Order: sequence, then C-alpha cells, then structure tokens
Amino acid sequence: MAQINRRNFLKTSAVIAAPWIVPSTCFGANERVAVGCIGLRNQGAGNLKRFLGAGCEISALCDVDSHVLNDARKTVSDKGRDAIGFKDYRKLLDRNDVDAVVITVPDHWHALMTIHACQAGKDVYCEKPLSLTINEGRRMVTAAREHNRIVQTGSQQRSSAEFWKACSLIRNGALGKLERILVGIPKPNHPGPIGPETSPPGHLDYDMWLGPAPRVPYHEKRVHYNFRFSWDYSAGQITNFGAHHLDIAQWALGMDNGGPIAAQGEATFHPERVHEVTEICRIEYTYDNGVQVVLGQQQKDIPGGVTFIGEKGRIFVTRGKLTSDPAEILEQKVGDLPLQLPLSTNHVANFLECMKSRKLPICDVEIGHRSATVCHIGNIVARLGRGVKWDPKTEAFQDDAEAQSMTDRPYREPWSHDMPLARR
Repeated sequence: MAQINRRNFLKTSAVIAAPWIVPSTCFGANERVAVGCIGLRNQGAGNLKRFLGAGCEISALCDVDSHVLNDARKTVSDKGRDAIGFKDYRKLLDRNDVDAVVITVPDHWHALMTIHACQAGKDVYCEKPLSLTINEGRRMVTAAREHNRIVQTGSQQRSSAEFWKACSLIRNGALGKLERILVGIPKPNHPGPIGPETSPPGHLDYDMWLGPAPRVPYHEKRVHYNFRFSWDYSAGQITNFGAHHLDIAQWALGMDNGGPIAAQGEATFHPERVHEVTEICRIEYTYDNGVQVVLGQQQKDIPGGVTFIGEKGRIFVTRGKLTSDPAEILEQKVGDLPLQLPLSTNHVANFLECMKSRKLPICDVEIGHRSATVCHIGNIVARLGRGVKWDPKTEAFQDDAEAQSMTDRPYREPWSHDMPLARR
C-alpha cells in the first residue's frame, strides 16, 4: 500500500463517502497542518497565535496593511519559523503548501474569500458573523458542499463548557416547556465622528481593503476595527455579539438548520449618524414551536448574555458564568442525559480534528449561516421599522419584496458574486 502523507490524505479524504477518524498521532511532527492566515489585526492576531499554539505550520500570511503583516511575520519568526507574506489573498490561495486558511477580515470579505478558498481546495476557519447578507451565506454553504471542504465558523462559544451545558439541559427538558429566550447585546463602541476624509496611508492598500464594497473616500475611523459600524462592511452589535448569543439560542432550540418564522421590533439610531448601525433595539423573533426570542440592545430587562425561561425555571449563561433558578437545575449530570449534544472543548482543535476525520465541525458553515441569518433578519426589521414574515425552508421573506431585496447586495466591479478564483 502506498505511503500516505498529510497533504495527500487531506486531498483524497475529501471524496470519501463515509467520514472516518484518523488519530492525531498518525502524522509526525514534520507533517503538521499548514495554515495560511488572512487578516492579522485584532482578532486576526489572536487567531494566528491560537493556530501557532495548536502546533500548525503557519506557511503564509496575508493582510492589506503592511505594518500589520510585518508584525504578524515577526510573531511567526519569534517561534523559529518563517511565513511568506501577501497583500492579495488570491496569491496565498495559489500555494500548494497551504492546507487551510483562517479568515479574520471585515465581514464584507467573508463570503468571497471563503468561496475562493473552497474552490482552491482549502479547508476554512472563518470568523463570525459568517456573512454580510443572507444570500452570501447560502452561497458559502453551497461552495463548501460542492468542493467537499470543512468550514468552521468562528463562533467559539460552541466550544465553551458553560454554553454546552446550558443548551444540553434545555434540549433535555430541564426547564420543561421553553417559553422565551432573552438575548442581550452591548451598545456600539464606535470612537465618534469620523472627521474629514484624508488620503490612505502608504502602508494600507485601501482599494483592496474595500474589495467588493462601494468605493468611498478614506476615513481612518471607518477601517480596521471600526468597520463594524458601517452597513457597507458589517451590521453593528447585532452581528457582532448577536452572532454569538443568537447562535446559542438557535442551538438550544434545535434550530441549526432552521430559524424564526416572523420578526418584529424597533430600533433607534445615532441622531447625528456618527455611525449607521443600531444604538438601541428590541427585536422579537417567533419560532414555529411558539418560543419567542427577544434580542435586546440597551434594554434594562435583558442582561448581556442569554436567558432561557421555561415553565420550571430559568437558566442564564454568558462567558464564564452559568446560573439557574432554582439552583438545582444545574445539579443534573449532563453525561447521564438521553440527548447528548456534540462536545468540543477547543474551537481550533475541533476544526483541525475535523480536517482529518472529514466530519462536520461543531459550528459548521450551515450552522454559521443560519445563525447569521437571524442577525440579518433583525437588522432588516430595524432598518425597515416594521415586522416581517420569514420562511426558513425557502430562506425567503413572505410577500415582502422590500425585505427580500435586502437579502443580498451587488459587488463593486471587478468583483462579483459568481467570480471564480483565478490564478494570480
């Protein structure tokens, strides 16, 4: 039997019909998974360190800001390794020494980069929220399935013990009939008025930073972290913290392949439009099982995190904290419950193991798409100022052309939704 190395295995295992487990010990120290990281600032710098810490070979790096790119290359070199750097992610995808990519860029780039990575035969770890629009998310799922790629959404709370326990208890009826779920998100943390336009700094390829987004003058307070507060690139805290906490609500509801059937609510925006996204909101989603999920931003009755309310009590969970009323609810041994949810204790490790086994990861692209869709529906309600009806099976708004028109956006030329990856 011919000897199989890591790269050949990752290539051939994608077409095996039945997933099978390969222990991590099957690859030697010199057969580490080779990773390319795209987007290296803030969360991107953190993800780079996480994959380095997981024993991956960081073979390539990409960022449109040369200062950020140089800092990342130093992070890798400090570990006694070397990684080639690029400004254009497509050049990174051309490389045969990259097995997987980590995408930590503004939301408006998530879809095209993920789709191109799948076309290039790379597995993908893409940060949340998975997409900028609902239709983008579906195209990402399609690309992952057509090219047999593992795509993990960076919703790390799925790999945290407190969220796993809360969802496990609820799915096993610890609260009896579930009635309501309260999801609390923070106010915007935008730095203030963006000021006059200026020329982009020489170290930033601003045109590439914009990519498929509309061409607008450069303002320092629109780029890097502040992308979150412009509709062109993101959708505020509803897709930032909402992507985390609404994902947990979906998990507890058993709606990883579904979603709400209706949503209504209201929102307020900055009076001087210092930023575009919601300042305050209260969005109420209705599911076909009768459960109501209430998303609250700066709502006194909704604490930050997720509160589950049922006929037998309530459970509250947020990062590092899990409580219940009555307290005895949490005394149940989750391992003894009849329904066992998938368990991951490390989001990066789960992704790497699934690259080997070809099993779907704890927050597969379909799950990330469905959770992001709930966020997008909330923002559509906020922007329209009225309620909508949603069909999670057809993924379309019912009898609402205006809402339906907001499920996608055109790309700025030369980028397009169906633009194939071309070798650079």
